[in-house]
Amino acid sequence: MFKLYTDAATMNNSGNSSCGILIVHENQQYQYKLKLESKNNHEAEFEACLLGFKQLEKLIKSDDIVVYYTDSKIVHESLEKQYAKHFQDYVDKILNEQSKYSLVINNWIEDTKNEGAHNLATQALHLFY
Repeated sequence: MFKLYTDAATMNNSGNSSCGILIVHENQQYQYKLKLESKNNHEAEFEACLLGFKQLEKLIKSDDIVVYYTDSKIVHESLEKQYAKHFQDYVDKILNEQSKYSLVINNWIEDTKNEGAHNLATQALHLFY
């Protein structure tokens, strides 16, 4: 089983965004800090999720189970409904990535429980901007 955590960070004044991706498997962590194209936080959260699954694809096989954690309610609810009024393109791409695995469990968690990905996203803002 793989655990995937993502979070996005956006600078309010510039709209510059970054994300943190944390993948945990058998007591080993994989950490990623990436620059995003998104210019608002909601879109950045979707982009972070998509990039998280793309990073995961490099590490695991399709028959693995993935437990995904996000502190973004809009991302979690959109994946559960398979619909997002303004972000459907992202939802479709993420669901396509998720379909590559035998089982994906999407979970919403509080910000305080997503500190690993959050810290990576914040560090990435300072690194890239």
